[in-house]
Amino acid sequence: MRTLIVGIDSGTQSTKALVVDASSGKVLGAGSMGYGLIEGLPPGAKEQDPAVWVDATSKAIKTALRQAKAKPSEVRALGVSGQQHGFVPLDKNGDVIRPAKLWCDTTTEEECVQLTERLGGLKGAIKAVGNAILPGFTAPKILWLKKHEPSHFKRLATVLLPHDYLNYWLTGRAVMECGDASGTALLDVRKRAWHSGAITAIDSKLAKRLPTLIGSDEAVGKVKADVAKSLGLTDEVLVSAGGGDNMMGAIGTGNTEPGVITASFGTSGTIYACAGKPVVDPAGEIASFCDSTNRWLPLLCTMNVTVATELIRRHYGWTHAEFEKAARKVAVGSEGLTLLPYLEGERTPNIPDGTGVWLGVNHRTTNPGHFARAAMEGVTMGMNYGLSRLAKLGVKPTQIRATGGGANSKLWRQIMADVFNAEVVTLKVGEGAAYGAALQALWSWRRQSGDDVSINELTERFVKVDPRQRATPNEEAVGHYQELQGLQNAASKALRKVFSQHRQLIA
Repeated sequence: MRTLIVGIDSGTQSTKALVVDASSGKVLGAGSMGYGLIEGLPPGAKEQDPAVWVDATSKAIKTALRQAKAKPSEVRALGVSGQQHGFVPLDKNGDVIRPAKLWCDTTTEEECVQLTERLGGLKGAIKAVGNAILPGFTAPKILWLKKHEPSHFKRLATVLLPHDYLNYWLTGRAVMECGDASGTALLDVRKRAWHSGAITAIDSKLAKRLPTLIGSDEAVGKVKADVAKSLGLTDEVLVSAGGGDNMMGAIGTGNTEPGVITASFGTSGTIYACAGKPVVDPAGEIASFCDSTNRWLPLLCTMNVTVATELIRRHYGWTHAEFEKAARKVAVGSEGLTLLPYLEGERTPNIPDGTGVWLGVNHRTTNPGHFARAAMEGVTMGMNYGLSRLAKLGVKPTQIRATGGGANSKLWRQIMADVFNAEVVTLKVGEGAAYGAALQALWSWRRQSGDDVSINELTERFVKVDPRQRATPNEEAVGHYQELQGLQNAASKALRKVFSQHRQLIA
């Protein structure tokens, strides 16, 4: 009989499920279900109903199981990856109080200022939790609820993150693991424990509403009988700790030891590395997270990657292939057309008021291909800003493993290699977060079975680079992008006050 593991990635736009053979690591079945955000909200507000995640997860799992022709008795464990930072508030009955505010919600800028001040400024916040208090994180969302929806805050009994909520639906147990919890800005990442000062800065009674922390190699529990029946599983299926999508993406790309860096090119962009000790940025630009292997994951996040390229693609009515064909006709640097890609505000650098800006628009650069290539270059340089900061903190890549939708483009992979000045590779299993969730579940199940296996052993065995999609830097292009990088950085700094004035003007 086969031994099968299910990995789930619940994201902002869709949920994916993979059925993985525990012996070979081969993906035997896959399922996906798309969805959107709640419409008609005020500017900056990004919310979803957690019931949408449950429905999509259920459908994606069933599809993947059918494709794998899986028998219920063959599935032994399940792991969940989820979008980070989303605030899921539950009442005393375990019911969702209001829609979840997501990682990309930028309505909490005032709350970030207040919490930072209460912790003694930026230095005080970093001393307390290892991170700056940013709009994407969970802590300011909780304070926002207290200030703007006091009746809902009064009902609040349990604070969960998106992947925790799916674990709760599956098992009936509300817990967190340190990887995802470190993105709340309530966890002292150095000690891997809740920080009382950060918690009481929001509310003196909030500590009782935070769930128990568990280790990354632990199990949350087993799937409840009624949920198991609805999914076509048995109630003996183990549910692992799971984690945030970046933490699971690290596992799924083999980023489980120092030296490897993962770059995820999705709706947002993330670059992260495995570290054996905390990497705390005194400037607060790099997130000092724990990972989901009981180590650490210094990480930078930009909020705008395929957000920008998809805007251009849809504007011209192109397929993805047509978009790349148009961009390929334009020379490196897009003849000076440079994008500040802050379409949804920005997190690294922290510019919540930011907007998109095209610099260098003239009669030579208004060809559609210029806008296509400049969008790809602009968001990649935006991510390189953070990669340069990581290097200053001592985290330097020997290889960058690219994942997400942007990694599927040959042209974009070359742009990555030239902008990052590093070798760029992709993985044979492209769904890094879902695959990582499956591998963590396998790790948890084997340890529960008495096998003292390490996560490194599993990733070294199962995570494979795709040799056909390797890109290496072109020396001439590297030099050109370094000049453009300086221009983009300078423009970003020069326009930050303008962004704030612009927001006040249109408010």
